[in-house]
Amino acid sequence: MSVNVVTLVGRVGRDPEVRYFESGNVLAKCGLAVNRRGKNRDQPDWFNIEIWGNTAEIAANYVRKGSLIGVTGQLKLDSWQDRNTGAMRTSPVIRVTQLDLLGSKRDNEAPMPYGNDEF
Repeated sequence: MSVNVVTLVGRVGRDPEVRYFESGNVLAKCGLAVNRRGKNRDQPDWFNIEIWGNTAEIAANYVRKGSLIGVTGQLKLDSWQDRNTGAMRTSPVIRVTQLDLLGSKRDNEAPMPYGNDEF
């Protein structure tokens, strides 16, 4: 038996890059910063995530840089040949099967011009 399940909660590092294909399929890609527990909380771990289909449409409409999200998916390795050196390269990617929007509506609003600490 083999299991390949990854569950992460973190903040999106950039607005999703969305691609629409002639087949009707949709792909959204972005980075996810996940804080570690314990003493090394200053440096988050970064994960590349890809989201397909209807879930990608939801990400395109509601996920922005800084959004708090939860994802469940599978770890896969993308591989390609480096154009400059010809060496094979690999990069881990989380292929998302479930997306949870965890931030509040207020998280997605524009910040107040004078900050929230004046009241």
